[in-house]
Amino acid sequence: MTRGAQQAANADIQAGNGSARHRGTTTGRGRLGNWIRTRGWIRAGNCIRAGAWIRGGALAGVMGPTAFTLAWIAAAFRQPDLPFSAAQISGLAAENARDPWLMISAFLLLGGCAIGFGAALRAGLGRQAGLSPWLIQLAGVLTIAAGLLRRDHVLLTAGPGSWHNQAHDVVSAAAYVLLIAAPLLLARRFRRDRQWSGLAALLVAAAVAATALLAAVYAAPHDSWAATLQRIGISLPLAAIAAVAIRLTRQTELPRGTDLT
Repeated sequence: MTRGAQQAANADIQAGNGSARHRGTTTGRGRLGNWIRTRGWIRAGNCIRAGAWIRGGALAGVMGPTAFTLAWIAAAFRQPDLPFSAAQISGLAAENARDPWLMISAFLLLGGCAIGFGAALRAGLGRQAGLSPWLIQLAGVLTIAAGLLRRDHVLLTAGPGSWHNQAHDVVSAAAYVLLIAAPLLLARRFRRDRQWSGLAALLVAAAVAATALLAAVYAAPHDSWAATLQRIGISLPLAAIAAVAIRLTRQTELPRGTDLT
């Protein structure tokens, strides 16, 4: 090999080594960039999934109370030889009611939706939610139990009842307390948040009115107006929960501290 050819070969080898080093540096930087981009994509994907999950739970918070209300209205109209205002909601799922499956299904649906909505509310509000999501979920569990532990008769009757009739009364009373307590706790939290403060007064008004109505029902459960007051007393906290659920569907940001990794 001539001297000129040797010099040219050495120059090619050095150029190749330089290229290899450059490719190695680029590959290292590229891996870091790819890792950062991948982490960003994962975080963005998790954020989208979390937002969709919260909106789904919020929609359940609207669907449950709406379906439950429509169910007891339809069931009340279907009771033979009884006026629309005669039976309390629980009586519409009694053993001698007409089409009791309608109200049993409504109890189960409302309870399931409450459990899902409570989870979504906790995820959507973070620490701001406090105990309210847990109370809503527990009320959902009790609502399911109330639907399965049926009343003996459409109308309230004096005297002892079956064990499941008595269990239904206890479970229903506990569910009422939780459905009233949850809006009050949420209102206390919402007053300190500009985005949610508009709902605070509504939640308090619904809880206070429901407490007064249900107290009147328990004081005179056999009076002719008791069923109407009971229906209104139950509908008010359910409407309050639905209002919170509607607002949650419009939430665009996750709470601070949410882990999306």
